[in-house]
Amino acid sequence: MKILKKNQIIIFVIAFMLIAAGYLNYTTGDQKDFLATSKIMDSEEVAGIGDAKLVSSNSVQDETNVTNQEQNDIVENNENVKEVSNSNGTLDDYFISSKLGRDTMYSQMIENYEKILQNETISSEQKAIAQTEIKKINEVKNSIMITENLIKTKGFDDVVIFVNDVSVNVIIRAEKLEQEEIAQIQNIATRELKVDINNVHITNK
Repeated sequence: MKILKKNQIIIFVIAFMLIAAGYLNYTTGDQKDFLATSKIMDSEEVAGIGDAKLVSSNSVQDETNVTNQEQNDIVENNENVKEVSNSNGTLDDYFISSKLGRDTMYSQMIENYEKILQNETISSEQKAIAQTEIKKINEVKNSIMITENLIKTKGFDDVVIFVNDVSVNVIIRAEKLEQEEIAQIQNIATRELKVDINNVHITNK
């Protein structure tokens, strides 16, 4: 009876070991399949990521090329503008600064005469003179503006006029002046500024 029980225990242990071995084998097989599948997925994902990076790199390269081309176009345009500005800058500065200086002088003269009008210690006769001078300056300024605009309508790029009592200096922006053009300028200046033709001095710049 004891021998039978021992045999049963041995058989039970062997059977348990076989079952355990089969379970472990099954489990190990699934893990190997899972690992194999994971390796395949990882390699595919890595390949996919590599492709994505390659496409992204090409896109960035294309965009960089376009950006560089646009920057080159902008630089070229700026250089062209600078060349034009440099070629005309000296004359532009001359005519602009000349008109500004002239107008500033007239403004200061008017301001000084207005201070006389506001001064209570100044006599009425002196205030009347100051008022007359202000009127003359404004008339000269207006006549100069009209004369310059009329001369420019004759096809000249720019002109600046200086009036000193009865003497008028007209500076024209032009490479040269034909005799007919000089006559036109003299005619406009004498009519609008009310000076003798001999007192109109014309130069080109």
